[in-house]
Amino acid sequence: MKCQKLFETIDSLQTEYIQFLTDICIIESPTENKEAVDRVGRYFEKKATAKGWLVERQKQPVSGDVLCITMNPEAKGAPVCFSGHMDTVHPVGSFGETPVHCDEEKMYGPGVIDCKGGLAASFMAMDALGKCGFTDRPVKLLLQSDEENGSRNSKKTTVDYMYEKSKDCVAFLNTEIGTLGSHIVTTKGICKYRFEITGRPVHSSRCGDGASAICEAAQKIIRLETYKDKETITCNCGLIQGGTAENTVPECCTFTADFRFYTEEERKEIVKFAEEIAATSFVEGTSCKLTLASSRCAMLKTEKNMALFEKVKKIYLENGLEEIEAKGFFGATDAADLTQKGLPCLEGFGLLGGNLHNVGEYAYIDSLAFAAKRMAAIAYCLD
Repeated sequence: MKCQKLFETIDSLQTEYIQFLTDICIIESPTENKEAVDRVGRYFEKKATAKGWLVERQKQPVSGDVLCITMNPEAKGAPVCFSGHMDTVHPVGSFGETPVHCDEEKMYGPGVIDCKGGLAASFMAMDALGKCGFTDRPVKLLLQSDEENGSRNSKKTTVDYMYEKSKDCVAFLNTEIGTLGSHIVTTKGICKYRFEITGRPVHSSRCGDGASAICEAAQKIIRLETYKDKETITCNCGLIQGGTAENTVPECCTFTADFRFYTEEERKEIVKFAEEIAATSFVEGTSCKLTLASSRCAMLKTEKNMALFEKVKKIYLENGLEEIEAKGFFGATDAADLTQKGLPCLEGFGLLGGNLHNVGEYAYIDSLAFAAKRMAAIAYCLD
C-alpha cells in the first residue's frame, strides 16, 4: 500500500488537529462579520507561515479576505487544490458561552462540518504530506470567505480568485460535509427571490377597508411552498418581515423564497412560477415587486469530473480506503462554479456529521483523520 506511511503520519497528528479544529470553531465567523472571518484566516496564515508555506491573500472590502496557501510552490507537477469556506451561518453567541464541546465520539460547534472541519482536515493532510517528504507537486488550500451567502457581498470576486489560483490544477477537492462511501459529482443550484408586497394600511378596527400585505404574503408563501421534491425543485420561504403594529393592517411585507434546482429547465420553471405568483393578487388592493436576490449555478456531471472520480475510486481501493460511488447533493457549493469554469471537481471531502445549519451541528471526531487520508492519498497518488 503506497500510502501506509502517510496514513500512519495522519493518525499521529490526530490529537494536534482536534485542537486545531477546536481553535478555529471557537472563532465564530458568520459571513457578514468580516473581522471574525479574517481572524480565522489569520489563524491559518500563522500556522502555514510557520511551516514555510506560501500564503497569498485577496483583500476584500466587505467580505473576509480570501487566502491561498501553497506547499511546494516551486514543484513542477500540476497542483492539487483543496478548498473550503471559513464563514458560518449563525450569529455570534448562537451556540452559547462555550460554542465548542465534545463527547466521546462527536465535536459540536459552529462550522465543525460546514466547513471548518474540512479546512482542518485539508491542513492536516498537507502537514502529513510535508512530514513524509512529498515534493512532487504543489498542494494548495483555498480558504473562501463568503460562501454561505453565495458570494453576494464580494460580487463573486472571491470565487474568481479561487479559479485564478486553481485553473491549472488536476483536481479541485471541495470540503463541504463528507459523504461516506461516495463523492458528490452533481449539486443543486439556487435562485433566491425577494417578494416585496405593498397593501393598504388602516386601523385594525376597520380592517375590512384595508389590504393586508402580510395576508397577501401568506397566500403567496403557501403556493410557493408546494415545491418540495428532493430530486427536482424545492422551495423554502425562510425569511419574512412585515407590519408596524398589532392594531394596524400592514402596508408592507417582504419575504425571500429559496429555490433549489438541478437543471436549466428546472431553473426556467422556477422563474416562470415566481413571476406568476408575484403577478397574482390574492388580496384585492395589494401589489408585489419581484427581485432576484441572488443565484448560484448547479454543479453538472461533466466528463472531467467523472474522469477524476474514476481515478479517485482507484486510488482509494489501492490504498485500503472505502469503495465509493458517484452521487448528487441537494445543497449548492463553490464546486459548482469551478466546474462551470472547466475544472475537474469533486465534492464531499469534509468531516462526517450532521445537523447542518443547526445549532446542534456536530462532526464525528474520528472522521478528521478519515477526511485527511482521502485528500492526502489523492495528492500523493494522482497521475
